[in-house]
Amino acid sequence: MKLLPVVLSGGSGTRLWPLSRERYPKQLLPLVGELSMLQATVARLDGIQGLLEPLIVCNEEHRFVVAEQVRLLGKEASIMLEPFGRNTAPALTLAALWATRDSGDPILVVMPADHVIAEAGIFREAVSRAASLAAQGMAVTFGITPDCPATGYGYIQRGGPLSGESGACHLARFVEKPDRETAQEYLDSGDFLWNSGIFVIRASVWLSALATCRPDIFGVCQAALAGATADGDFVRVDRASFGTCPADSIDYAVMERLTTGQAGLPKGAVIALAAGWSDVGTWDALWKALPKDQAGNATRGDVLLEDCRDTLVFSEGRLVACIGLSNMVVVETDDAVLVVHQDSTQDVKKIVDRLKAGQRSVAQWHRKVHRPWGWYDGVDSGERFQVKRIGVKPGASLSLQMHHHRAEHWIVVSGTARVTRGDEVFLVSENQSTYIPLGVRHRLQNPGIVMLEMIEVQSGSYLGEDDIVRFEDTYGRS
Repeated sequence: MKLLPVVLSGGSGTRLWPLSRERYPKQLLPLVGELSMLQATVARLDGIQGLLEPLIVCNEEHRFVVAEQVRLLGKEASIMLEPFGRNTAPALTLAALWATRDSGDPILVVMPADHVIAEAGIFREAVSRAASLAAQGMAVTFGITPDCPATGYGYIQRGGPLSGESGACHLARFVEKPDRETAQEYLDSGDFLWNSGIFVIRASVWLSALATCRPDIFGVCQAALAGATADGDFVRVDRASFGTCPADSIDYAVMERLTTGQAGLPKGAVIALAAGWSDVGTWDALWKALPKDQAGNATRGDVLLEDCRDTLVFSEGRLVACIGLSNMVVVETDDAVLVVHQDSTQDVKKIVDRLKAGQRSVAQWHRKVHRPWGWYDGVDSGERFQVKRIGVKPGASLSLQMHHHRAEHWIVVSGTARVTRGDEVFLVSENQSTYIPLGVRHRLQNPGIVMLEMIEVQSGSYLGEDDIVRFEDTYGRS
């Protein structure tokens, strides 16, 4: 029995702003433990027999970071790029079509990239049981055993037990996020579970069910994959075809219809899971998932607390001192600070919406921006100047480029740079510098085996990132 992990990494995590940004969302961050949430998800099924290399479906903007994080795990993975977000049903359909073309007809273990599961061993046991049901043609989901009347999750009502399958039940119905009174009734009944968004289903079974329920999505995904192209480590689906795809979730498109007995659809099953699950969708949810001191405080970074309780404090760089706080969240990054009561963490998205409406870059970007060749950090800026720290990975190269509106001064702090400037090619070593005039073609490379770090001072009438004309690029960027 072949199992294919399908990791859906398309979320933006706006409720965890300012740590999570649209261009570097929560699944790419190490919020719980040393691994990023994506890395933890990719590694979660290690040890299960018949496991294939994972397939990751992600946003095109995140492709290089995703590839690098998988590489750091010492793993291989297929990475499929979505040019547009169309929710989880199209993403799974692309994965299933790819799997049937490339891997036969495996059982898909479909996992969001941004969930925490503390007890990986318990999860693997549940996946093995679910895979046995999926091999029989069933569509299986996991319901999380609730420990409080949560209003931020959808719920699954379980029906009677499946004969001969300990812990697995028929699907009775899916219900939307309830109010608190209804959530308490669900909790008291013992029949309801939180909807985890994790599924186990054979690829051909999913495709058949989707073709019955949403033939429009099925047809578009077929066309998008038929026009797919290979781009290094990535699979790019056809942009024009996929752009016409309707957006829908796995639940709405197929799973909720399995409770109606509609002809041509598989039977649905739910397995209760108590494995320390959290979708870490808000700051208060992250606080619950983290280890705490005796007063219920969770901290990271340079933090001092005095007379605080049940409070989460994150510091990315500066000292953060808190006195007399209760049930609060304080998050410091290099370009933003968030202070919010735990009861209001769902409203962080409203702040992000206002930032986007005002076209403020802090909604999308961190000050430190990751690139396929390394990173840059905007240290300072003013009228007609900008200062950046730049790190270039060993063997990596920026594009051959030029700027219409700015000149650049480069000072090497550590490592060695190979610089192309017009017709010249020369080395710049530690404590040396060079100058790139406006309008001159240039390229920066790291020929060494250690990280190249340098300071770049830009000066000119316009300093935006869109003032780049690329002539050659190792990474296929236009």
